[in-house]
Amino acid sequence: MEGSNQLGPLLTVREVAQLLHVHTNTVRRWSDHGLIRAYRISRRGDRRFRREDVARFLAELNAHRGNERKVSSTPG
Repeated sequence: MEGSNQLGPLLTVREVAQLLHVHTNTVRRWSDHGLIRAYRISRRGDRRFRREDVARFLAELNAHRGNERKVSSTPG
């Protein structure tokens, strides 16, 4: 379900979880910790995510993993 407003098309928690291959609770936890930007909508406080924010989060995550690989592969 994609909504449309001044933020552009928005993704649900489920859609983000499917894109990132993680559980929906993981997406909620990352949002709660400020790792990925979420927008609260409706009176229930449902979360929605911009594709650009998800892409940025994924790029940062991949960059961080790349640095871990470099560190772990250096002889010590």
